[in-house]
Amino acid sequence: MLMSNVPVKSLENCNTLSQPLRLGCALHKVGRKVILFDIHKPIQHVPDAVMFVKGDICNYQEVDHVVKNVDCVFHLASYGMSGREQLNKKLIEDINVRGTEHVIQACLNNGISRLLYTSTYNVVFGGQVIKNGDESLPYLPLHLHPDHYSRTKSLAEMKVLQANGTKLKKGPGVLYTCALRPAGIYGPGEQRHLPRIVSYIESGLFKFLYGAADSLVEFVHVDNLVSAHILASEALTGRKNYIAGGQAYFISDGKPVNNFEFFKPLVEGLGYKYPTIRLPLGLVYFVAYLTEIIHFCIGGIYNFQPFLTRTEVYKTGVTHYFSLQKARKELGYNPQEYNLSEVVEWFKTHGHGRKVTRYNIKCFTWDVIFLMLLSAVIMSWIPVVSA
Repeated sequence: MLMSNVPVKSLENCNTLSQPLRLGCALHKVGRKVILFDIHKPIQHVPDAVMFVKGDICNYQEVDHVVKNVDCVFHLASYGMSGREQLNKKLIEDINVRGTEHVIQACLNNGISRLLYTSTYNVVFGGQVIKNGDESLPYLPLHLHPDHYSRTKSLAEMKVLQANGTKLKKGPGVLYTCALRPAGIYGPGEQRHLPRIVSYIESGLFKFLYGAADSLVEFVHVDNLVSAHILASEALTGRKNYIAGGQAYFISDGKPVNNFEFFKPLVEGLGYKYPTIRLPLGLVYFVAYLTEIIHFCIGGIYNFQPFLTRTEVYKTGVTHYFSLQKARKELGYNPQEYNLSEVVEWFKTHGHGRKVTRYNIKCFTWDVIFLMLLSAVIMSWIPVVSA
């Protein structure tokens, strides 16, 4: 996501766009020309006032070309956040680390003075309990991350923040950078997590809870995250004394909540029964670990979607939430209150809900086969007690 100082005509109907497009709408409202750069065109309609350029962040020439004549870069691109994506280490490395290096270099070579990086809570979290943590927490040692996504996001954030203050190769001045560390993102049109969750609900896989009932995590509505991005971009200017330069900020709705309680309105809103069975966190983590091993062994033959990965078990079942004090004080961030009602309505208008019947015999057959395989593996680990 890029922007320049050229005014553009108004955008309409932005309420159900993805995060990049919602950010584009918001930037337009303050008089910016917006260029969206991605390898895939968004599934939603791209408004006329947003220029879409198809390109690959892994190709430096394409990145260098698209950033010419802009004054601020929002780097939102990443790969490997959830599901089977987390198990593709090469692509994760190429996009999250090499791609970030390309963005930084292109900013320096083209005289771009502001770069904002969308990071993640995961740079400091790896399964340990964190209550009201702040930005003074050190990065989690790289070898302790249970997944390559979090490891590479840490490396990328370090590179972005280390680039702060680097002299531009074109024109006067230096590059100012900052990183936003969002909680789990939700909102109508969100395409990474919510569709997968809804597919589990509709296929009858959402049958149990896990972890302590009082465990707390955080979420951030896409519009609050968009607001944080714009505030941070302003805090990288001389008008704000470059206060955000070289800084990281935790961003959330500011309301820690149990992960499963948070999604209860979505489950019931779509007409399904909320589960009451609660499993131990350790058992679910163990099953997720076995699933990853199975995927590693046969993923090239059958690239199935793991029900959960180890990182997802930690992120949803272990308490970790953070203070917004720094973001409030330095950025002026003030999250607004949202709930899942608009998300429920979005899914209903797109054909989801209890009355919808979806049946794919091929997928069902493969899922049964791998469920049986997984059960056999688990049973082999259970000790046999002889009389």
